[in-house]
Amino acid sequence: MLPPITALCFFSLLYHFTLLAASADLPFPYVPLDNITLDCGSDTDHIIAGRTWTAETRSKLLLVEHKNTSVTATAAERPTSADWVPYGTARLSRFPFTYSFPVTAGPKFVRLYFYPASYLNFSSSNSFFTVKADKFTLLSNFSAGLHAQAEESKVFYREFCLYVEDHQRLNITFIPTPHMPGSFAFINGIEIVSMPHNLYYNVTNAEGIRYVGDSKLLPIDSSFALELMYRLNVGGKNISPQDDTGLYRNWLADNDYLTDARPSSTPSNYTIQLTYDSFTRYSAPDQVYQTARTMGDTNINMKYNLTWEFQVDSGFSYFLRLHFCEFQPLILEENDRVFEIFIADQVAEPHADVIYWSHGNGIPVKQDYLVLIGAKGGEKVQNISVKLHPKDWRKTNYPDAILNGLEIFKLSSSDNLGAPNPDLPPMSPPIDAQSTSNRTKSKSNRTRLAAIIAGSASGIAVLCLLALVVFRRRLRVKDSRYSYKASKLGPFSFTSTKSSKTQKSSLPADLCHHFSLAEIKSATNNFDKVFIIGIGGFGNVYKGFIDGGATPVAIKRLNPESQQGANEFKTEIEMLSQLRHLHLVSLIGYCYEDGEMILVYDYMAHGTLRDHLYKTNNPPLLWKQRLEICIGAARGLQYLHSGANHTIIHRDVKTTNILLDEKWVAKVSDFGLSKIGPTNMTKTHISTVVKGSFGYVDPEYYRLQQLTEKSDVYSFGVVLCEVLCAKPPVNKTISQKPVSLAESFRQCHRKGMLNEIIDPHLDGKITPNCLKKFSEVTVSCLLDKGVERPSMGDVVWGLEFALRLQQSTTGDSVEFGKSETQVESINEESPLKDPSVGDDSDDLFSTTNGFVINSRVGGMTTTSSSDGQSFGSNKSDALMSAAVFSEIMNAKGR
Repeated sequence: MLPPITALCFFSLLYHFTLLAASADLPFPYVPLDNITLDCGSDTDHIIAGRTWTAETRSKLLLVEHKNTSVTATAAERPTSADWVPYGTARLSRFPFTYSFPVTAGPKFVRLYFYPASYLNFSSSNSFFTVKADKFTLLSNFSAGLHAQAEESKVFYREFCLYVEDHQRLNITFIPTPHMPGSFAFINGIEIVSMPHNLYYNVTNAEGIRYVGDSKLLPIDSSFALELMYRLNVGGKNISPQDDTGLYRNWLADNDYLTDARPSSTPSNYTIQLTYDSFTRYSAPDQVYQTARTMGDTNINMKYNLTWEFQVDSGFSYFLRLHFCEFQPLILEENDRVFEIFIADQVAEPHADVIYWSHGNGIPVKQDYLVLIGAKGGEKVQNISVKLHPKDWRKTNYPDAILNGLEIFKLSSSDNLGAPNPDLPPMSPPIDAQSTSNRTKSKSNRTRLAAIIAGSASGIAVLCLLALVVFRRRLRVKDSRYSYKASKLGPFSFTSTKSSKTQKSSLPADLCHHFSLAEIKSATNNFDKVFIIGIGGFGNVYKGFIDGGATPVAIKRLNPESQQGANEFKTEIEMLSQLRHLHLVSLIGYCYEDGEMILVYDYMAHGTLRDHLYKTNNPPLLWKQRLEICIGAARGLQYLHSGANHTIIHRDVKTTNILLDEKWVAKVSDFGLSKIGPTNMTKTHISTVVKGSFGYVDPEYYRLQQLTEKSDVYSFGVVLCEVLCAKPPVNKTISQKPVSLAESFRQCHRKGMLNEIIDPHLDGKITPNCLKKFSEVTVSCLLDKGVERPSMGDVVWGLEFALRLQQSTTGDSVEFGKSETQVESINEESPLKDPSVGDDSDDLFSTTNGFVINSRVGGMTTTSSSDGQSFGSNKSDALMSAAVFSEIMNAKGR
């Protein structure tokens, strides 16, 4: 009789090989029972990439509508020839209509194709409608126009997974939004494809998928509908639907979703013979498992997290599938490459070992997770992050991480998948023949009227000329005060006239509101001094009330004598009108009238962070509050550096520019000095005149006049000093020579004497581990060389970890979705901690200059990029050189 352990291993291997044998019998590619492609509104069949798109008029589908009120039409503006099918024609109606598809039972892909153009008498700006598939609401009050603008694409599709029960037709109904006059529904194309029963439904874990940060399991059964949010070929190129496994899925490259990859490499092995089982045969095409993204250089892997971020709708659960396959020749055994997986800043896998999961090299495997993104503060969307971090040398042979593919689906909640439309202005109404004719007639009438008025006006002009001469000198002197400022506003093209009706701005009105001066005066009781809540270099800040007194706002008024105001006014509007983030102050609008330059923001009830640290009558903040404020501000700066379209360098980070709302949420403000970072990948900095606030300016920037995002990191380090010490950045009272708080902090940290400098109110309130981590983050921000400072992403992680250390010791409720046991495991191994570095190491967040190495190995080219000075260990060299695969660094890195 076999011993229990031997028997367990035997049956495990038997089960595994049974699955492999079963997969060998599966057809490839997959042959779907239902493979429907309907070209809505078309009367001609089209063959595209080997598939026939059936003309709706030739199909045998049942169309149910309201008194035959729907119509078919061709788009007024033709899409590109490549997009003509299925986007060129559509079915439209101002009343509900339904397509009824006879399909087999089982799970289906349903893809809906939209081209929000204008059709006949249907203006694209009125397309608001709901889409239902039997009991499920797929889209609710959906505006294809707004979504097209948000996605910066004229055409797009939405993909859903539905389960059709036995003897049931698949009915898809389009319902115009009833409370919106003139609204209509439309559809350009519908695709329905059967999928294997165990692809997404009845997943491998029959008991269900585990929620990240919770022990709760949820089975994905026929009671759920899913909406695809993202499907990525990580480390590889786009994969077209024709190159999928027979399911016609589209796989995108992951570059646009990377937020931290320094360095990363993209190894590939197209010669490996992949071995599938019945659970993975159709999970993803071969290309997904033949390419990957790894962390790149074991010298610095321990000091960062390979990170992707994805925007999703609030208030739903999300199903994440991570695809893995070890194909590098040196990764053969368990513990060769072990790493941690964090999803939504929670531990999803403390010990991810692909070889352990798959039982061998070249065998694809997938891991499924659920995460709940609850509604938070009324935000329509939030971000889900996926982060990988390697185990140290003591627990793995190669401290690295790998990911091959990623899919994210939204799960229906109460049979609903609908979410609000993006916050974008309505699309401009189309130009049609009738409106053009009306404008022509109007123009003709105005021409005749202008001729009559012109004669009278010329006489009036002569009478006014004398008065103009009298006041000419006076007006010239007064207007010149503003003409200098107006000329410096560049693209705003403000005129020097005092009439608000003639002031013009090229700033789109839909980005922020243009207030009149009368509205501003009404909001502040004609700039009553009682309403002043702050004074700065720009001018006074007033508390005002708009919307009939219902909404409090902060109104910043330019001091006419300010020499910096005009440029800051322009920059602030350009920056903030296009940025929206929880931890950035929101710009509501502006006013430029009678020489006044005024900015209107959300009102921050608790003022500035400085107001609660020193020289104040406010009670001192609790340490946990301070940490949470620092984390919020750091997240705001992280978004500026890596979350926007271009790197934005704030250049004036300080405690007076970190504001606190009524819930003590930190928001970064004052973008008057901000700069767009280098747009050329070959440049690491921008050369500019040094600007900033005394005590916060990066010394390297001051010396070299070379600005990088690491200059913000230094300034934020000074903010962290202020938060911990409750002292100003420069002490001018001790001696004639000012004393820098940053330098004092570094000296005390080096000597182990932080107790002499921290805020007495915090005495005994900070746990030793938390203080150690917080001070390490602070010192790393204050390093002399910018390249050695951490990114703001690293700073966020370090501060969050410090908060967890504080909470796990004091017994506070753990935030970021972590349970107490998870906090304990994180305490043991920080996602940012390199265990090979001693506990007293100060270079926890350090990085060094990048370089590229090219070598020829076994007839193959290996290219890798690193932030380190060398590859370091022999193990790393072996991993890089012995494999027969190529590695290409993602130069974008963001």
